Amino acid sequence: MRLGVEETLGALNSALGPGGPVWFKETHARHLRARDFLAPRRALQARFGDDQVPEGVVHAIVGLQGPGVAPVLCCAPTPAGLALQLQRSAVFERVLCSVAAYAAPAAPTGPTPLVVLHCPALRGSPSTLRLSQLRAVLVGDHLARILQAHKVSVRRVPAVRDPHMPTFLRQLRVDWPEVSEKPSTEALRNRAIAELSPAREAGALPPGTLGRVCLKELMEERGRTAGYDPSVDSCLVTEDLLSLLAELQEAVQAGAEGSSLGLAAAPDSYVVLHVVSCEEEFQQQKLDLLWWKLDHQAPLTQKHLVCGPVKVTGAPSTLTAPEYYELRHAQVCKVSSLKHGKDLEQDPAWMEIFRVLSVATIKFEMLSTAPQSQLLLALADSSISTKGSKSGTFVMYNCARLATLFEGYTCSVEQGLYPTFPPVSSLDFSLLRDEGEWLLLFNSILPFPDLLRQTAALPLPCPTPGLHVAARTETVCKFLVQLSMDFSSYYNRVHILGEPRPHLFGQMFARLQLLRAVRDVLHTGLAMLGLPPLSHI
Repeated sequence: MRLGVEETLGALNSALGPGGPVWFKETHARHLRARDFLAPRRALQARFGDDQVPEGVVHAIVGLQGPGVAPVLCCAPTPAGLALQLQRSAVFERVLCSVAAYAAPAAPTGPTPLVVLHCPALRGSPSTLRLSQLRAVLVGDHLARILQAHKVSVRRVPAVRDPHMPTFLRQLRVDWPEVSEKPSTEALRNRAIAELSPAREAGALPPGTLGRVCLKELMEERGRTAGYDPSVDSCLVTEDLLSLLAELQEAVQAGAEGSSLGLAAAPDSYVVLHVVSCEEEFQQQKLDLLWWKLDHQAPLTQKHLVCGPVKVTGAPSTLTAPEYYELRHAQVCKVSSLKHGKDLEQDPAWMEIFRVLSVATIKFEMLSTAPQSQLLLALADSSISTKGSKSGTFVMYNCARLATLFEGYTCSVEQGLYPTFPPVSSLDFSLLRDEGEWLLLFNSILPFPDLLRQTAALPLPCPTPGLHVAARTETVCKFLVQLSMDFSSYYNRVHILGEPRPHLFGQMFARLQLLRAVRDVLHTGLAMLGLPPLSHI
């Protein structure tokens, strides 16, 4: 079984006896020189009074064992509190001998829900797609990838109908279904006609509208505690709206039939999640209520993930999503040409790299801020740089550096300078003594499965009341940036591929295995964003 930060923290807190959690994991390099976990002095005083922690408790902590619990080296009182250090060599060995268990999402421990993920921004065309809507699309795509990686059944709605949208989504590496045929709306239309407001109001309706359905009574019934806007009173019913509702119906039915849960057997185990821009939220509330009004089998659980507004500096406020992509692509091409001192735009391989870098730049910009918060975009040329430590370009640059490192090792083996890589079980991980090595393992590799699980941990099927949910879709981007910063610092300081002398090979192989784990974690994180790893930039 893989070691886990959460399992270790749980065992440490249990060892202190009854009460709330006290221990926390250290993350800062300065503190990690002396300890890996800390129980703060004030928290211990609240638990044990002014007395010292009982010797028996400290002894129990040092001897902790259990599934997923990391082995403890020592635990001692300090001015800051009770400081604990792990058996680092043993942790290195446990983790680096089972890299696959840490570089992938943890397997679900119980039944997984069905999620119908609805992104209304995709009902239009790319030319009218605002940046706030693009943000919702990217959040939805990222969330779908994370959920599917955890074996959650996800149905994406709507299937795109505009002929230009699939090309634009492929350009952005967004995975979304295209339309096959429109679902039947006959049953919904009949119910809508029966619910239409009196004919005397028909003269005030826009052309192409079937009529107006009153939602006020239903909104008051459901909206008292849910968080619906109190001004919602009615909804204009059109064929397009009925078609979307029919598509949502089909997605729920098809997803439930394809799920082991079964729709009829577990009506509370699936949810419709609407990922909307803040401008679309009001209209989406009407659509929710209309669905409940017209369909008595509509899902009990509909939740809204509302993405905050996008503000832009250095470009017109009317910038559309395709214009934003073209701007970033032109900047990437310009910066790369300046860096390499030649025109690379005639080389198909380089043009593909530029497209990946452009999308990486956009996704890290759009997803590195919590989706519920306002996003400020600075679109100057200076924000595109492999040296800018918070950019997607910087992450992709370090991904390429890792690829170059392993390519260099392979070439040296072919030249006879280094031996082939030995069995991992034969490596001596006690040779990993550099602070940067422990930082990479303890802050990035070891907690990675827990991080992915927390990112996918929407309150599904939503045991909490309310219309809105929050998501931590910024977590993966921030993690990859921090991992890249820690790797870059280590790589710039430590010479991995040393001189071809036999007495140095042991440390080189241990370091290569550590960086193999870093590479695999980085690749998995990029896959959650729909980004391929790059071998060179």
